[in-house]
Amino acid sequence: MDFYGRNPVNAFTMVALLLALAVALAGCSSTKTAYRYADWGIVWWVEDYISLTDAQKQQLNADIDNLRQWHCSAELPRYQAWLEELESDVKNGPLDRATVAYHQEQLFAFFPGLLEQATPVAVNLLSSLSDKQVQELAENMERNQREMEEKFLADSPKATAEARADRTAARVERWLGNLSDEQRQTVRKWSANRGAQTEIWLQGRRNWQLALLEVLERRNGPSFPGELENLIMNSEKIRGEAYEAMMAESRIAMASLMHDLIKAGDASTLVHLQNRAAELNNDFGALVCAPA
Repeated sequence: MDFYGRNPVNAFTMVALLLALAVALAGCSSTKTAYRYADWGIVWWVEDYISLTDAQKQQLNADIDNLRQWHCSAELPRYQAWLEELESDVKNGPLDRATVAYHQEQLFAFFPGLLEQATPVAVNLLSSLSDKQVQELAENMERNQREMEEKFLADSPKATAEARADRTAARVERWLGNLSDEQRQTVRKWSANRGAQTEIWLQGRRNWQLALLEVLERRNGPSFPGELENLIMNSEKIRGEAYEAMMAESRIAMASLMHDLIKAGDASTLVHLQNRAAELNNDFGALVCAPA
C-alpha cells in the first residue's frame, strides 16, 4: 500500500488492491476515475504478464465487475468511517504514537477481507491457463524481477538507503504535504536504519513467485483453489521468515516515522493530512455503487 511504501508483490493480489487501497488511497489525481476504470486497468496490467484469450478476458472482466460491486457497497462505507475518524483525530490533534499506530492498524485491517473476495477471481483466471501461458507468466515474472532489482538495488547499501528515503518521502508528502529539511533528515535516518529491507523484500517477492509457479503445476487438480488461497492469504509466510520479521518490524517503524514527521511539522502538516482525509472521503461518497 502506497501510504506505507509497501508495493504488493504478486500479480494476482493486485486484482484486489488495485480496486481499493492501491488505487483509491495511492494519491491518484482522480480517485473516482481510477475506481471506475479499475477493471480496464487490471486487465491491461494482467496482460503485461499473460496474453489472455478472448474467453479469459471476458471472464476476468465479469469477475472484476462483481468484485467491484461488492467492494463498493460493502467496503467503501468502512473506508469512509475510518477517514472520518482520522479527520476528527487530526482536527483534535496533535496525534500521539498510540493514535498513529491505531490508524495504521485500521488501514491494514481492510486487506484480509478484500483478498479473500479476490481469491476466486485469481482461481478462475489461473486455473484456465494453458502450459504456454504458464511459461509466458514465468518468463515475464522473471523479467519483471530483474527490472525491480535493477531499479531498487543501487551500487551500495548507502545508495540503496538513500533511494529508499527518496521514495518514502514522496509517498509521505501525499499525506503530509511538502516536507521540511528537518523532516527529510528524519526520513533519511529512518531509511538508513532499515538495513537490508529492500533486499529482503525482493527475495520475498521471488520466493512467492516460485511458490506460485509450483502451485500452477497442479492448477487442474482439486487442491488448486485451496493452495492458491493459501498463497494469497498467507503471502508473508510464503515469502520467508526474514520477510515476515522485516514486515513486523517495518509496521512499528513506519508508525513511529509518521508520528515523528507529524511532530516535527507545523500547522500546515496537520491541515494537509486533514484535507487529504476529507478529499478521499468526499470522493468515496460521490461514487455510486451499481446494483448487485
